Amino acid sequence: MASTPTSNRATQFAIWGAALIVLLAAVYAVRSLTRERVSVRAAQVSNQDLIKSSSTNGKVEPLDDYQAHAQVAGQVQQIYVDVGDKVKAGQLLLKMDDADALARLASANSALRAAELAASDIEHGGTQDERNTYAADESRAKLQRQQDATALAALEALQQKGAASPAEIDAARARVQLDDSTLHGIEQHSTERYGQADRARAQAQLADARAAVAAALRACASEDIHTPIAGTVYYLQVSQYDYVSLDDNNLVDVADLRHLRITAYFDEPEIGNLAAGQPVAITWEAKSGTIWHGHITQVPTSIITYGTRNVGECLIDVDDADGVLQPNANVTVKVTTAQHLHVLSVPREALHFEGTQPYVFRILHRKLVRTDVETGIINLTRVEITGGLAEGDTVALNAATNQDLSAGLEVTPVY
Repeated sequence: MASTPTSNRATQFAIWGAALIVLLAAVYAVRSLTRERVSVRAAQVSNQDLIKSSSTNGKVEPLDDYQAHAQVAGQVQQIYVDVGDKVKAGQLLLKMDDADALARLASANSALRAAELAASDIEHGGTQDERNTYAADESRAKLQRQQDATALAALEALQQKGAASPAEIDAARARVQLDDSTLHGIEQHSTERYGQADRARAQAQLADARAAVAAALRACASEDIHTPIAGTVYYLQVSQYDYVSLDDNNLVDVADLRHLRITAYFDEPEIGNLAAGQPVAITWEAKSGTIWHGHITQVPTSIITYGTRNVGECLIDVDDADGVLQPNANVTVKVTTAQHLHVLSVPREALHFEGTQPYVFRILHRKLVRTDVETGIINLTRVEITGGLAEGDTVALNAATNQDLSAGLEVTPVY
């Protein structure tokens, strides 16, 4: 049977359609095989030791410290030590000019003698001159009464003989009564001149005078300044012949530089990670490359304002103070707040969050697969992985371009 033109055209269309389908499939296959993949930085999940730490500034303070202050104003007469000298307990540090102290002691002793004399006078009813005057007045009053009493007796005898009038008797009796009154006044004045209030005031003045003498004696004794503790002279404010007043700060400081403490200031969000006993590394710019070690002895108990920061004061004892680290030095402290050894971890750049759920992008068959994970401690560079990944897994960190990572993205890992 001969073919018709219509059937020939149908056959041609079928052939061309099949060819087009084959061509499209070939193009798709080629594009799939040659598609450009996104380059991403990648890392493997591995076991490492992770340390979480917190750093801040602090100030060094001695635990055993003696600060010598001037007890009296005066001139520094002699200095027996220099900064850096090691001294024993009781050793003489410096001597002050004691002329002013001796003058004050003399004045205090004089005031004490005056107070003692005043108290004695009050106890005995007056001064010696006043008591002598009272005695003389009393003697004269007694003599006068005796004379007037004798005269009254004589007049009374004459009256019995009719030789004295009643008026003369009355006048003589009045003189005797006046003598009695005068004598009683003298006796009362000599024995009751001072009251209880006068005695209390005199005793208070006496106590003040004795206290002033004691203070002056201490001031004289303090002219020779000795250290009560053994240690190192780390601060010397004065020079020989300097004049110092009571308002001046400490003259010389001695401390045991083997026992130091640091007051450190941690920002408020970091306080919750601190605990007593945590290890501390201490550095001082003046001694670059040297590290001292210590531990927290007291965590912050309150929040204070320190400049523009809200901080808590933390006390740190230095465990290996060697005399090099100096009091009042400004140091940097680094506290190890957590330490997990040989744990799975990834670089911190690999971690992402959706809400509170952490996740990473694993690389499987050159594609990104979102994987939820569980985390432990997180420091500045790495994250502890406690669930969701296994050792040897590969995770994406970030793209070499500005492209965002997403699930299903085809990538080329770069290690």
